Amino acid sequence: MSPSIPGPRRTPARGRRAFAATWWGQAWVTALEDSTLDAGRLSRGRTYARQGMVGPTTIAHGKVEAAVRGSRPRPYRSAVHLPVLTDAQWDTLLDTIAARAGHLAALLDGEMPAELVEDARHVGVPLLPQPTELDPECSCPDWGYPCKHAAALCYAIASTIDADPFVVFALRGRGREEVLAQLRARRAAARAASTPPAPAGLPAVGAYAAWAALAEHTPPLPELPEPAPRTAALSAAPPPGTGLSTADLERLMTDTAARAARLLTGDTTSLHLTQREDAARIAASNCGPEWFHRLIQNTGAEPTAFARLTRAWRYGGPSGIAVAEQPHTPDPTAMTAARSALTEALIEMTTTPVALRAWRNRLTLTDHGIQVRLGPDTRWYPYLQDDDGGWWPAAPPDSNPVTALTSVWQQTER
Repeated sequence: MSPSIPGPRRTPARGRRAFAATWWGQAWVTALEDSTLDAGRLSRGRTYARQGMVGPTTIAHGKVEAAVRGSRPRPYRSAVHLPVLTDAQWDTLLDTIAARAGHLAALLDGEMPAELVEDARHVGVPLLPQPTELDPECSCPDWGYPCKHAAALCYAIASTIDADPFVVFALRGRGREEVLAQLRARRAAARAASTPPAPAGLPAVGAYAAWAALAEHTPPLPELPEPAPRTAALSAAPPPGTGLSTADLERLMTDTAARAARLLTGDTTSLHLTQREDAARIAASNCGPEWFHRLIQNTGAEPTAFARLTRAWRYGGPSGIAVAEQPHTPDPTAMTAARSALTEALIEMTTTPVALRAWRNRLTLTDHGIQVRLGPDTRWYPYLQDDDGGWWPAAPPDSNPVTALTSVWQQTER
């Protein structure tokens, strides 16, 4: 059997609930039930499936088969065939999926988008089965169409189709890895076709002549002012018993002078900070281990949480802290666009399907321990998960979610 096709899998016995939980799984069940008027054999098939009489199923191109126990000790070999798509139909279907990144994003999340099935139908490609397409086969002496054993197999496989919509693609003739590889090739070709040719360069002699002419008629830049003093010194030591040292006070004075200089340039990031945020700001300035521990003690913060807050400030300032502590619900359009962009990038970066989960302003690659968060400044902040399940700021933010992701991708692949 081709390695791109799901192998044998145990089909769980079911209780009295429906066999399919998703709309595409129910479409499979509906195709079975609409293929015959023999309600009795369908009822027996449901009973067999619920009682766990269907053995491990094998899915191949155009066929699903399994051993199904009946009234005799030896099980029967049952199968259900589905017509595979022609190469022309596959080309049309893959073009349809590649045209909308959201289709592939949904498939990789374990969902069969209704819009994809409808788009495929419009271009003449049947993805989900029609009642006339299901062709049962069984080694039993029952001439029913389908017999109760093949019907049981159809009902039992519905849960597998529920969990993995790529099973439908395999039954139509191509497995998951083959489909993903062909989609990658289409996306790469589309990007190459849309990339404009590089502009013609300018000879070095001409570039230098243009620069020299411009410099000749450009007035000289004014002299820069002397930089403000960056250090401060106390004329006397602090009074004994205050717990303050001269070095501590001089460090704070230097920090205050630097903040004042930044305010003159319009940088107001250090204004209106809480005590805890200001402590994180100071800790992020490489204040040394002694100050770091004293800042933790004086703010009453939990050490790990304070270390995470310090790193958040180092990478993003106040916005970085907001992203670390305050999940919010952004514009759905921005999240959808980011999710599509990441899905396209991941197709190029890995041959293994990647589960991408969205929650509020966060997109998480659950199997890789990577997360990108959309901040209030519309930039994407990359995070990595530690061995204890905690999330840590891992790199500076970027306006492009793909750039934010790739900045930490290699750290998880080592």
